[in-house]
Amino acid sequence: MCVGLFMALLDIQIVASSLQNIGGGLSAAQDEISWVQTAYLIAEIIMIPLSGWLTRVFSTRWLFTASAAGFTASSLLCALAWDIQSMIVFRALQGLLGASMVPTVFTSSFHYFQGTRRVYSAAVIGTIASVAPTLGPVIGGWITDTLDWRWLFYVNLVPGLAVTLLVPLLVDIDKPDLSLLRRADYAGMLLMAVGLSTLEYVLEEGTRWNWFDDATITDCAWISGVSLAIFVVRSLMVANPVVDLRAFGNRNFSLGCCLSFITGVGIFTTIYLTPLFLGYVRGYSAWQTGMAIFSTGVASLLGTPAFILLSKRIDARWLMMAGMACFAVAMWSFSFITSAWSGAELLVPQVLRGFPQVFAVAPSVNLGLGSLPPERLKYASGLFNMMRNLGGAVGIAVSAAVLNDRTNLHFTMIASNLTTANGAATRFVAAATARYGAMPGAAQDGHAAAIRALWNLADREASTLAYADAFRVIMLAFVVGTILVAFMRRVAPPKAPVASH
Repeated sequence: MCVGLFMALLDIQIVASSLQNIGGGLSAAQDEISWVQTAYLIAEIIMIPLSGWLTRVFSTRWLFTASAAGFTASSLLCALAWDIQSMIVFRALQGLLGASMVPTVFTSSFHYFQGTRRVYSAAVIGTIASVAPTLGPVIGGWITDTLDWRWLFYVNLVPGLAVTLLVPLLVDIDKPDLSLLRRADYAGMLLMAVGLSTLEYVLEEGTRWNWFDDATITDCAWISGVSLAIFVVRSLMVANPVVDLRAFGNRNFSLGCCLSFITGVGIFTTIYLTPLFLGYVRGYSAWQTGMAIFSTGVASLLGTPAFILLSKRIDARWLMMAGMACFAVAMWSFSFITSAWSGAELLVPQVLRGFPQVFAVAPSVNLGLGSLPPERLKYASGLFNMMRNLGGAVGIAVSAAVLNDRTNLHFTMIASNLTTANGAATRFVAAATARYGAMPGAAQDGHAAAIRALWNLADREASTLAYADAFRVIMLAFVVGTILVAFMRRVAPPKAPVASH
């Protein structure tokens, strides 16, 4: 089941790192390429909160099996896509069918592991949840540079088939209850699907279309707000809601969801920002980018045994607080970024980010979900995992907006100082004019070429300063998260096995 979880989470970033290659292979326009990722994320965020109800209907065994089989089959379809439209449809299927693997692993760990063993299982799952997105650019860059972009999807086939065949043989947690199909709140499902899909679209596409200056973004924002508001009211009133919103009445679960949201911001947004910086500012290839950020994944793996060792002696709340604080320090160290930074300069900040990820993720699972009674766990797990994905979507949207606005602001401030009164700028233009003017047939364009070079230099530095601002925003989110941990109650894991449902 953890192999399935790893595949589902890895697939988000492994494809994101090679979108340009996929678009080129399918002769797609620039504005169509992003939909390869957006379609997957929209479908996934709809299905994750539904997984609790689907588990009750079909059982953990058969839901996970169907999800693994669907993910594997749709991966094959993605590899065989013949144009961008077919790819978008198959990616949506991949996200829709594979999404249930993520929350189902979390609830299953509570069945199979009790007592102190829950700490170990949460550490393993937490490590997978944080390492898989980090390894995405590394694996995706290597596959794209050495094989072909279609192998981004072919690599899912063998492990996906193995998971599909082995889960029915090994997993036996609960029994299906098909009678729930008759009593289901289908109107609530529709409202949730419409609300979450339009919200994800707004977050993913808002920056590209200048947010509410675009009529489609504005309409989708209204549709999302109204749909989700009606969904919340309905879920609190009907007898059999598809999502157990009443679980938010539990303090630990509510705080756990907030912290899951913040860790989603940290994990997914930094994996978005760092490759973007290395690609656009430093001009790195996909493989070079992957190798430059590889240290984050190594540090995450090293953090797991350290967490397990410390968890035997220290309250999980304090370990989580330390993890959140360390992540905040990492973001602060990222804020000193310059246009000359490469793998060497990124090493310490990335280690500070990677090592505490399991400290931030694993305790939130035990403290947030472990505080709920078993009968509510399945429904609540979907909400809990959705918050992490939603945090990633919000974090990326906010960071993209920060990059856009702050780059313009920093460029204006830099350009205002590049006048004839600035000796350094004047000498740069003079030297560049002489250099370009000395080229055969280019003497008359030497000054214009020098001005363009100065413009590019100013734009590069403005972009770098904007990245620093984006990292500071993430730092503030983790400062808030560090404070929130103090309000969580301690959860003692049960020693007796949890009954099947």
